[in-house]
Amino acid sequence: MRAYRLRSHLLLPALMAVLLSSGIGPDHARASNSAPAFVQNVIYSNKIAIFSKSYCPYCMRAKLIFSELREQPHVVELDLREDGSEIQRALLDLTGRRTVPQVFVNGKLVGGSDDLTAAFMSGQLQKLLSSS
Repeated sequence: MRAYRLRSHLLLPALMAVLLSSGIGPDHARASNSAPAFVQNVIYSNKIAIFSKSYCPYCMRAKLIFSELREQPHVVELDLREDGSEIQRALLDLTGRRTVPQVFVNGKLVGGSDDLTAAFMSGQLQKLLSSS
């Protein structure tokens, strides 16, 4: 019995290491069972969250703004995920918007690219970032 406990105790860390090294982890988990929960988790677990599409020029502009501010956003590239359309539907339900990017800072919706640019230019984005 003791040998079984020891082996199962060693198996879990080994399994986690394999999953993480293969790119299967919290960021890669499917959101199909609960896309709204996934979206909420991303928004509230990260200082900056961007729901994006990798080819979108407006999304690239949003990421560039944070790069200029030397901030590292958590980016969810919807077009690179099997469940991207489900996540996008959950964002529509949450924000009333289907477009990308959708940018959140400290759990608050900043908006899309134009909203983010305006907040950056006015200094409101920097204030929001420093209020964490």
